[in-house]
Amino acid sequence: MASFLVTGASRGLGLALVRQLISLPATDVGQVFATARGDSRALEELENSSSGRVILVKLDVTNEASIKQAAAEVEAKLESKGLDVLINNAGVCHYAPDGVKSMDNLAESFTTNVLGVHWVTQAFLPLLRKGKVKKVANIASYLASITQARAAHYFPAPAYKISKAAMNALTVQYAIDHEKEGFSFMAVCPGWMKTELGGGDAADLTPEEGAKASLDIILKPGREYNGKMPKILVRGWENAPGNNQYDGTIVPW
Repeated sequence: MASFLVTGASRGLGLALVRQLISLPATDVGQVFATARGDSRALEELENSSSGRVILVKLDVTNEASIKQAAAEVEAKLESKGLDVLINNAGVCHYAPDGVKSMDNLAESFTTNVLGVHWVTQAFLPLLRKGKVKKVANIASYLASITQARAAHYFPAPAYKISKAAMNALTVQYAIDHEKEGFSFMAVCPGWMKTELGGGDAADLTPEEGAKASLDIILKPGREYNGKMPKILVRGWENAPGNNQYDGTIVPW
């Protein structure tokens, strides 16, 4: 019975991840700490209907004091048990339609997408050490691949790509540092989803599809994805026309 913590759980992929987790048997998924920086009616409803499995925690990934307070709250709720899986989902995506020269949001993107991931991981690492599963999944995007940068140039969000590339580098450093302790740090690509951060109705997948396929990767036993950027597998999308194929392959950095 594993415990999970999901950041940015008030909407989109984060909310779908929480819903998907508690749809699994309680023998597999116990407590799910759903974090958000503000109030969320959807999360409150999930908490009230989850028989104690969903626990709401206030957490602003851009505020170190908020993160430390959340870590203390989660530690108390775990009652001496460890945290098994951390999913760093909170993120921002800003657009610069006139290209990188018009980018004026790199600092905010780095604070949320890189520093926020580091601060949260750093604060919860002691609890993860006490857990049995020892997995950290950072929500990534193939758009951040430097190898595939030319193919992804059509997407007008350079600050998002740059900050997520830095987050990927952070993921690798954590993976190397902690692999001897039995940890697995991965950067999971959940696909282009119909969310506010994503592309709305123009996108390929529903948040539910992205969440289920992402958890298929995260919950897979073993550590084969440590230090890697796996892409989700969605049947029927392996050879789809256009830019996006969800074939379960490893994305090059």
